[in-house]
Amino acid sequence: QVHLAESGGGLVQAGGSLRLGCAVSGRTFNSYAMGWFRQAPGKEREFVSTITWSGGSTRYADSAKGRFTISRDVANDTVYLQMNSLKPEDTAVYYCAAGAVFLPLATMERVERYAYWGQGTQVTVSS
Repeated sequence: QVHLAESGGGLVQAGGSLRLGCAVSGRTFNSYAMGWFRQAPGKEREFVSTITWSGGSTRYADSAKGRFTISRDVANDTVYLQMNSLKPEDTAVYYCAAGAVFLPLATMERVERYAYWGQGTQVTVSS
């Protein structure tokens, strides 16, 4: 049974930082990519960032470049999303996801590439 559990969401003022975590259990993910997506009220779920579990290759949405950093701790089966310089438009439920890697890595920006999803964690950025 695969299980992804997000943590670290909360309320922060604009310009602040949060670090989201995603604990992975139930199987090994050596050939997988771990993604972060977000969904704001009334909007579709959108890609934020992804990282390959084995080699650590990364990709970011334009909205995340320069502000967010994705990383993974292989020893502890955890993926992180460090979010700095947060803006009110970053307010959303953030989801962790796992999916078999397809290349080029740009294909991993698609929601349907991910087979496993966490329950999500709320991030609220006040102005």
